[in-house]
Amino acid sequence: MVEDLMCALCKLQYCEEEPGTKTFPNYCPMADGLAEEQAILDEARTVYFEDGDDREIALAAARVEAEGYLKWPRLQEVMAFARRIGAEHLGIANCVGLIEEARMLQEILSSNGFEVSSVCCKVGSVPKLEAGLKLEETLNPDGTFDPLCNPAAQARLLDAAGTQLNIVVGLCVGHDTLFFRHTQTPTTVLVAKDRVTGHNPAAALYTSHSYYRRLKSLHGDQEE
Repeated sequence: MVEDLMCALCKLQYCEEEPGTKTFPNYCPMADGLAEEQAILDEARTVYFEDGDDREIALAAARVEAEGYLKWPRLQEVMAFARRIGAEHLGIANCVGLIEEARMLQEILSSNGFEVSSVCCKVGSVPKLEAGLKLEETLNPDGTFDPLCNPAAQARLLDAAGTQLNIVVGLCVGHDTLFFRHTQTPTTVLVAKDRVTGHNPAAALYTSHSYYRRLKSLHGDQEE
């Protein structure tokens, strides 16, 4: 079993250097003598050298990175990537709370010649109480109707519509997980919802030594 994967803590990033020019630290998956890790790396490497959709996506992503790095906003990168992989029909899976952002996105994509299908998270109107939640676990503890988000249906409807690339716009944590699990279509993220930081989740990381210092000591507690 592969253990002790700690790339996020590495300050060397020798993986960015030409192979053979550096000695990898012993915690690196590329270190000498790690047979299982090397077998996985060798197997994954075939993705980029064998013809197929995965190789096409990888090369398109690299070309967009080279062309638009530090110049294009992510929205422009998404459209360039779509064109690179030949995706003419794009899908939007959006949170109902970001319906205005989804509307603007659909208008921009359409104006750039894409066919666009969009599905809101509340599609299907699945009652939270019938799904197994208690009243106090809903957003409407007064008992008014509160539908469950339905990313499984979003994914399946967009797949059925024949989209060639899906774009996630603000699906909640966990709902995005279900969307990725259920869609059969290549998917990218345009907006990661975070209402507290203006949809900029990295802000909590950048302020984790100051304003959001408390994030380091929650220990399962989610109090304010």
